[in-house]
Amino acid sequence: MKDIRYIFAIKEAMEEEMERDERVFLIGEDVGLAGGSFGASRDLFKKFGPRRVVDTPISEAGLTSMAAGAASCGLRPIVEIMFMDFVTCAMDSIVNQIAKMRYMFGNQYTMPIVVRMPEGAGLNAGPQHSQCLEAWFAHVPGLKVVMAANPYDVKGLLKSAIRDDNPVIFIENKTLHAMKGQVPEGPDHLIPLGRADVKRQGSDVTVVAVSRLVNEALRAAADLEKDGVSVEVIDLMTVQPWDKEAVFNSVGKTHRLVIAHEAVKSFGIGAEVAATVAEEILDELDAPIVRVGAPFVPIHYSLEKAYVPGAEDVKKAVRATLQRA
Repeated sequence: MKDIRYIFAIKEAMEEEMERDERVFLIGEDVGLAGGSFGASRDLFKKFGPRRVVDTPISEAGLTSMAAGAASCGLRPIVEIMFMDFVTCAMDSIVNQIAKMRYMFGNQYTMPIVVRMPEGAGLNAGPQHSQCLEAWFAHVPGLKVVMAANPYDVKGLLKSAIRDDNPVIFIENKTLHAMKGQVPEGPDHLIPLGRADVKRQGSDVTVVAVSRLVNEALRAAADLEKDGVSVEVIDLMTVQPWDKEAVFNSVGKTHRLVIAHEAVKSFGIGAEVAATVAEEILDELDAPIVRVGAPFVPIHYSLEKAYVPGAEDVKKAVRATLQRA
């Protein structure tokens, strides 16, 4: 184990997979000599050359379409989108082509594409560089959606995503890129997709969270423990498909549920989790489900501190559900 930043755990995962499998290559804007917008591919161009670290013109639609063609020919592309907001220019190739090609062509070939993209507010990057759009992709059959909350998880999840034969949308919160944490060395660190992780055991309230809000939920749980409240924190890690069994087991123990994410609360993944729990295990609940998310307005760079949900919002939600019979 070694202590490295989240962004370099991403680099390690890509580098190890490129060493392991020569079909894996990286494609995107400024991923070559520049090393990527946030440094995730630093020095990979020098090591693997221009055939495997491919700089492209500024055309998200073009580079994702190229990835679709390459994957259908047996390669395994990793696509980097500079900011998640820009993926809106590539929705046709991702949603109408990449997500459906295995189905449309009778499973004649696989579609092993990872589309990496940073999301989230907190860097005062403005309303067109700070959105959280994971619910859009989680709503599309054929796509897997993964979100990691720390360096250990991001490396293991990304390596599993690269080895997956289906398209994976891999979302990184920008504020986590500088986060340091213990990461295993060597190529065998894999975390399976589709499984949640109980980050903290508890008995009074379940908090289901993703990405940056996992860490906010853990801070909230530590504070609430001082008041005698025991919070169980579940990191979904994979948003689509999400681990119902882990959530149901926890709700069956605590009988109270809070769901927390940075994206706007309306029509978000919290709504999907809440609806599923209400449909399938309503009798386990002793109080209404509470969701934590951003307000339903565009992000304004000067109002981000008020806009972005954090540990205080999670604590407020936990207390709210405890006050209901």
